Formats: sequence, structure tokens, C-alpha cells
Amino acid sequence: MSEISTRKRIWGWWFFDWASQPYHTLLVTFVFGPFFAAVASQAFLDQGLEPEAAKAQAQTMWSMGMTIIGLLIGFGAPFMGAMADISGRKRPWLIGFSLMYVLGAWGIWYSDAAGGNLWWMLVTFGFGFIGAEFALIFANSQLPGLGDKDDVGAISGSGFAFGYLGGVLALFIMLLLFVEQGSGKTLAGIAPILGLDAETREGTRAVGPFTAMWFAIFMVPYFLWVKDDARTGQRGTFGAAVKLVVTSVKALRLRKSLASYLGSSMLYRDALNGLYSFGGVYAALVLGWEITLIGIFGIISAIAAAGFSWVGGIADKRFGPKPVIIAAILVLTLVCLTVVNMSRESLFGLPLTQGSSLPDAIFFGCGMLIGGFGGILQAASRSLMVRHTDPQKATESFGLYGLSGRATAFLAPMLIGLATLWTGSARLGIAPVIFLFLLGLLLLRWVKAEGDQG
Repeated sequence: MSEISTRKRIWGWWFFDWASQPYHTLLVTFVFGPFFAAVASQAFLDQGLEPEAAKAQAQTMWSMGMTIIGLLIGFGAPFMGAMADISGRKRPWLIGFSLMYVLGAWGIWYSDAAGGNLWWMLVTFGFGFIGAEFALIFANSQLPGLGDKDDVGAISGSGFAFGYLGGVLALFIMLLLFVEQGSGKTLAGIAPILGLDAETREGTRAVGPFTAMWFAIFMVPYFLWVKDDARTGQRGTFGAAVKLVVTSVKALRLRKSLASYLGSSMLYRDALNGLYSFGGVYAALVLGWEITLIGIFGIISAIAAAGFSWVGGIADKRFGPKPVIIAAILVLTLVCLTVVNMSRESLFGLPLTQGSSLPDAIFFGCGMLIGGFGGILQAASRSLMVRHTDPQKATESFGLYGLSGRATAFLAPMLIGLATLWTGSARLGIAPVIFLFLLGLLLLRWVKAEGDQG
């Protein structure tokens, strides 16, 4: 393969991050997630619940939906990867999961802003999210073939940076032209474009079709420049996949470093996904932000993520991924401690003056750190996984990586939901994330920095 074709392949792989990032930026965190929380909270308020109880119930419902989605992703991921490894074909799977992404995102258009179909909102969001996560497993599995182990950290970090820039641009367009504020105008001071009705929140609901079209358009370079591996001539049946996954899991007992890493990343990536899933919800329920302000917060966070991910890739190349992961976990843990101990009324137990803007400023800073070090953590994690991956079994290995990241994907939402119910507070409900980060950090002790390819 010539140098120019290798460079094209890398750019095509980066375009997957650019195309897919809006599902996470726009739907999970900064537009649809807060929109769902606000709609659900108002619906429960209309049913006669007290304001704080209505907010807690809305967060609990969101956590229940994310828990079910996490279970489906976690237990399906390794078998999908194994079937692809057996046959050598990834593209048909990517096309199928891409269709799920598009259809699920598009379905958000049919959300009822009055809260009449809350379960439909969760189901269509979940259908697309499952497609996005499964497609990501297959794209991640192609990373080992893009460079040697000293280069993949920088390639991974640059991919995340490029993806976050795509998320920033998509979010900026949504806020400027579509998402209506309380005044019915967008951030540009105009009515939502295309004649969308602000009264029924059509501008905000358009985030679904917008995300779907963005993905469909920008996946073109990926499908043009990133090709399938050679076919093996074998048929990837589900039975064969189960056998392969069971064999892979059993083999972990002989690979202490890989087993420890999968356990560690299972916990800290679950914690990070919890932050992403509930960050916008926290801003809407605890701080009372409008979606446009949450969107501005998202733009700042995503720009930070892009810059930090690029710097993190350089640090990965110089120091290796393990020290980078440790630093990122420590910073994110401190951020979580700050968020849990902050409300409109107090900060770490110290009272604030009524109407103080300090919580808003602090949360903006926290958002930059979550976006920045979250991007670093994800990019360095992919890089460390490559150091534990046999290139001949890359999809299977990243299927296990997907399993470790999603087998307990229900855990953070479930713990947040339980903590929210127990405390009756959307703010204190975030506390379990801290313990997941610390447990993940503990397990890193047994992970070899140079990796283990078996």
C-alpha cells in the first residue's frame, strides 16, 4: 500500500469520528438529553409531583433508558465482532448499524414536546444509539492496521480531535439556526429556519433528522477510503461467534495485564459515559439552564475536547497511554467531586448569595475539563487496547473492549438512578461516578504500560 493511500485511509477513518460524533454531542449530552429531561420533568410536574421530585423522576427515567440500552450494547458487542473476524467482513455490519443510527436519530423528530410519548423518545434514541455504538466497535478495530504501536496513539488522538470539531460545528449550526430559546428565537435571534414551529419545539426536535443527515453525508469518505480486510472464506455464524468469544474470555486468565485493563476500562469508561449522559441533564435540572445555554456550554466543552485530544495524542506518543489515562482519571474525579458539592445555594457547604453566577462559571470550567480530559481518556484507551491486541484478531479484541466498556454500561445510569431516588436529589445522584473512576484507577496497577499482545 502506497504512502498516499495509507494517508487517505487514515483520513477516511477520521471521518468516521467526524460523522458519528453528533450522536454523542447533540443527542446524548447537549440537546436531546436535556430536552428529554425538561419535557419529562414538566410532564411529572403536571401529574402533581413536587418540583424536586419531578426532576428526580425525570432523571430516573433517563437512567432507566440508558441502563437498558447499555445492557443491549454490552452483551451484543463481542459476538458481532467475533462474527466479523471469522468472515473477515466488516463493511456489511457497518452499513447495517449505520442504518440503525440514521433511523433512530430521525425518529426523534416525532417526539411530543408536551410529554405525551416519553417512551417513544427513549426507544427511538436507544435504537440509534445502539447502532452508533456497534458501528464504533468495528471502526475502532481498524485502528491497529493504520500504523505501528508508536503511531496509533497520535492517530487515535487526532481522530477524536477531528470528531469533536465535527461535533462543535454541528452543535453551532443547531443553536444558530434551529434550537429555540424561551423567546422562541434561536441563538442568532431568528425564528427556527425552514418554517419550523417554535411553539411545538420543532426546532429542537429537528436535531434528530439533522444528526441523521450529517452522518449519512460525512460517512461517504469513510466508505470510499476504508476498505474491508481480505475475506477468510469462512461463514461468521452466531454459534461460531459464541464459541470464539467464550474461548477469548477463558484465555484472559492467562493474560493478567489484558484482563486487568479490560476490568479497569470497564469501570472508568462507564463513569465517563455517565458524565456524558447526565452532564446536560444536570445543567437542566440542577442549574435550570435553557438548552441554548447548555449548547453554548457544549461548544466550549467540545472545542476543549478537540484541543486536549490532540495534545493527549502527543503525550501518548511521548509517554505512552497508561500515564495519560491515569492523569485523565484523576482530573475527572476532581471534577465530579466539585459537581456533586455544588448547587445554586452552596459550594462545598459554603452558602452562596441568591442569584450568584458562580455555579454557572464553575460548571462551564468543569465542562471544559470533562470534554478535554474525557477526549484524552477515550483516545489513550484505544491506544492502550491496541498494545494488547493481536492484529489478526482485531475485531474480536475490540469486541471484548466493547464488552468491557458496555457490559456494565448499565451500571453508572443504574447507580445514578438509585442514588437519585435515595437522596431525592438530581445533584447528589451523580456521586456514584466518583467511585467508578477510583475503582478503575485501582485496577490499572496490574496493567503493563507496554501492553501484551498474547
